[in-house]
Amino acid sequence: MNKTLQAIRGMNDILPAETPVWQHIESLIRTSCQQYGYSEIRFPIVESTTLFKRTIGEVTDIVEKEMYTFDDRNGDSLTLRPEGTAGCVRAGIEHGLLYNQIQRLWYMGPFYRHERPQKGRYRQFHQLGAECFGLPGADTDAELILLSKRLIDKLGLSDAVTLEINTLGSVESRQAHRVALMDYLNENKDALDEDSLRRLNSNPLRILDSKNPDMQNLITQAPSLIDYLDDESKKHFSDLQHFLDELDITYVINPRLVRGLDYYCHTVFEWTTTSLGAQGTVCAGGRYDGLVKQLGGKSTPAVGFAMGLERIALMLENLEKENPLQAYIIPLSDKALITAMQLGEDLREHGVNLVVGNNTSMKNQMKRADNSGAELAIILGDDEIEKNTVTLKHLREKSPQENISLQELFAKF
Repeated sequence: MNKTLQAIRGMNDILPAETPVWQHIESLIRTSCQQYGYSEIRFPIVESTTLFKRTIGEVTDIVEKEMYTFDDRNGDSLTLRPEGTAGCVRAGIEHGLLYNQIQRLWYMGPFYRHERPQKGRYRQFHQLGAECFGLPGADTDAELILLSKRLIDKLGLSDAVTLEINTLGSVESRQAHRVALMDYLNENKDALDEDSLRRLNSNPLRILDSKNPDMQNLITQAPSLIDYLDDESKKHFSDLQHFLDELDITYVINPRLVRGLDYYCHTVFEWTTTSLGAQGTVCAGGRYDGLVKQLGGKSTPAVGFAMGLERIALMLENLEKENPLQAYIIPLSDKALITAMQLGEDLREHGVNLVVGNNTSMKNQMKRADNSGAELAIILGDDEIEKNTVTLKHLREKSPQENISLQELFAKF
């Protein structure tokens, strides 16, 4: 017997009962991004592997362990995109969108990482990304946080999340902090786990992002980057707090928030929740002023965020789902079936969502109409066709069945 084919582990189907929640999320995303002047960009799900190694950092879990990388028939190394910022920047440079320009861009779609699947963490996952190029000020950071907050508010999740912020400062301040951090970690080398030992010389800041419970005390006592900020970095972070305070956005400063990608600088932020267990981050982002130049473009300030749509959908599992069907047409004869299909097209032109049944028994069609969730059953037989009428039956309320003209039918919607 052939083995039953199933979806790849960690890559999930989104079934018809679940898609209304996704459509609701996607609709709010499109509306909110447009309200802030962001334009949609779409780029491939496959990119050159070099792109992600240069942007994310070679000594990161994503590049070392999680990327779906393969050689194509030409021998080129390609990777399914594990995140969106790198591809967005690559597209912006390639098509001349970034230099000396202000661009507000958003995108939405699937991304891929070979992680251990669990609730809120998948190997194919979907994200909204929003990226702003050409504006260096903390006011732009605050506006992007405002956009993410508007989405969270519109989704009804304000009471379920907390905004955490931090600063990674400038390259110079991070270098000064790195010296102190390396001294501290080398003094406590025996307490480091295998991943941290591997990162010790290449990317010690990432050690502060470790989730290993045995290392939390060590991490808590490590030198804080905030103590090594230069004046420019201090002012940027102070300005951000001022904007958030004046905009009445509640936040928590988390000095251990470093983010998992190498390209961040200055502002970093996360919206976190306690309702999803270990996968508590639903939206995260920050500033990455050096990335465009790093990829071969002209120096361009930039800031962005990504929002995990699976995690949002999990938090909206109890959302009341609206049934999109308004009517179900029940034809009672072969002649009525043709007329029903024509009537269906006329009603759809009128803006009605409906299904036309097939010519089976009245009992079976009524059962299907009821199961469809439609509000009304429109019954059409030879008598109705002759009189230019339909029989209308309310499926969700106790109202008498009525025979009405086609003009009266259109007035019902």
